[in-house]
Amino acid sequence: MKCPFCGHEETKVTDSRNASESNAIRRRRECLSCLKRFTTFETVDLLIQVKKRDGRYEEFSVEKLIRGLDAACRHTRISHGQVLAIASEVTQEILERQTKEIDTLTIGKIVMERLKNLDTIAYIRFACVYRRFKDKDELMHAIEGEERGI
Repeated sequence: MKCPFCGHEETKVTDSRNASESNAIRRRRECLSCLKRFTTFETVDLLIQVKKRDGRYEEFSVEKLIRGLDAACRHTRISHGQVLAIASEVTQEILERQTKEIDTLTIGKIVMERLKNLDTIAYIRFACVYRRFKDKDELMHAIEGEERGI
């Protein structure tokens, strides 16, 4: 890690903790040359490929997951802080699978498990995109299934 003040390449970590509401780690560092202190934020570089429905691949993006959750949870009782927590839980579950590849359907199932327990409206909104209902009858069937606890 280069010092942003003098460019020296040797620094030491003086404090380390989780950054609030993210998967980042906040580190206070001190340059061993000029002795000035600075803060860095470090995140895990997820090298997981997501297989899309059309066969394409793209890198897993926590930001994209958060945008999808925000859209589903808009105007519900789920706060942005809860959205970030869900995204963190989903990311953690994907990492724990220790795989280099995951498909969008699996990610969708993981997200829906969490939304189902928090808010029915957010769950149904997310399901509409995830399951791609062809008509209102399919949507109504899903809603009725939700009401019956299926």
